[in-house]
Amino acid sequence: MLSTCSVSCGRGTKQREIACVYQNQTKIEEEHCGHLPRPRTEKACRAQGCPSWKANRWRECSVTCGVGSQNRDVYCRLKGTGRVREDLCDAQQRLAIVRPCQSAECTHYTWVAGEWEDCNATCGEGMRSRKVGCMGAGMTPVQDDYCEPSSQPASHQACKAAPCHYMWTSGQWSQCSSSCGVGYQQRMVSCSVVPSSQALRSYAAAQSSSASPHCPEPHPPGSRPCLLRDCPHTTYWKVGQWSKCSQTCGAGVVERRVECMTSKGHASKHCRPSERPESQAACRDRECQSFASCREVQMRLGVKIDGEYYLKVKSRTLQIYCAEMHTDFPKEFVTLRSGQTDNYSEVYGHRLVNPFECPYNGSRRQDCDCRNDYSAAGYTLFHKVRLDLSSLRIMITDLQFSQTLLGRPVPFATAGDCYSAAKCPQGQFSINLIGTGLKVAEATKWTSQGNYVSVKVHRSEDGARIYGRCGGFCGKCIPQAHNGLLLQVH
Repeated sequence: MLSTCSVSCGRGTKQREIACVYQNQTKIEEEHCGHLPRPRTEKACRAQGCPSWKANRWRECSVTCGVGSQNRDVYCRLKGTGRVREDLCDAQQRLAIVRPCQSAECTHYTWVAGEWEDCNATCGEGMRSRKVGCMGAGMTPVQDDYCEPSSQPASHQACKAAPCHYMWTSGQWSQCSSSCGVGYQQRMVSCSVVPSSQALRSYAAAQSSSASPHCPEPHPPGSRPCLLRDCPHTTYWKVGQWSKCSQTCGAGVVERRVECMTSKGHASKHCRPSERPESQAACRDRECQSFASCREVQMRLGVKIDGEYYLKVKSRTLQIYCAEMHTDFPKEFVTLRSGQTDNYSEVYGHRLVNPFECPYNGSRRQDCDCRNDYSAAGYTLFHKVRLDLSSLRIMITDLQFSQTLLGRPVPFATAGDCYSAAKCPQGQFSINLIGTGLKVAEATKWTSQGNYVSVKVHRSEDGARIYGRCGGFCGKCIPQAHNGLLLQVH
């Protein structure tokens, strides 16, 4: 009787026992069958096909320049069945899942320092300076952001010349401040240095009573009382006519001339300051004409020039920037009055070698154990942001009035990184709407995208300022899609 196949898959053999027997099947010694051809004791057999290792395509290189690595998925597969348990395949024949790869050579940036200039002091302690710049391939100047800040050579250095000698110098006394009564006279008093060349150089103006630490005591007086004659006449405040309002519409200012005069009509300095009438006052001739949209400004006034205009936004008149006024579809923008340094979005470019750490308590440092190779990194400043007047939403992806200083453009109110999976966000964004008449609505929330994302958003009491830190491994935060970046009239 044949045994089962010696293998569970692929090619194997089957065995059987051979015996010499009488016709009644009784076993006898093999010598009795010696005259007969002996049957085979084994034959070849084939079981079902063996599973084998299969691999997917190699993924993209982990770096955009220099030497990196590529990964791929490797799995155990049985023909006709598909993916099976890995222990069914030969572990020694397993295909590689990682291999090195090399993209274009990385451009190396380095600091280059020029020669020191002469000391700026002719005597004593001073400073000398030199030019320091960031250079790329072929000594081409690039922005300083490309070089490592911690290794930047000093551009200023303390220096010393021969010791200085100091002396007081004083100017002529001024005329008496009053033509009658008690007045005062003034003169310039300064502590000056006398270098070895004997050329005088003013060291510090010292008109106050405090002494210079370099010049000898006593400090010469900078003022003294004077009396030319007694005053014979009384004085009063004389006021002129109010000027026209400084604005043709809205809030403005009117001004008038206020002078101290004697009873003889001469100018005087002896009126009481506490009795001085106001020389300025607020005025409002009429309310400024306002419009519902930039298109209405264009149609009603026939204006085709981009600029700031007064628009009625939710019952309040606000200054809105109208762009593309030469087209049939002008756009509304909010000018960020606080300045672009308070309105930015950032996707941080450094990535930790060990992404499950959060070094330095989460604070950002350039000497971290990390690589600066996150391909989505970028830093964008905003001068103006696009506003949908009907919904009061900011269109965060309109970058017409923005400036990307580093990497890829980042939408407004967005931040992220690929730094750490341990709640250690490094990407930042800032919004400052002070002076615009608008604030971020309470309904505006931020949501995360990506892996291990941490979102920290801080809002000022009045809602005009928002600061956020977001990031993960890898991920970002953006205004929630349902409401978007929704504003309210302040």
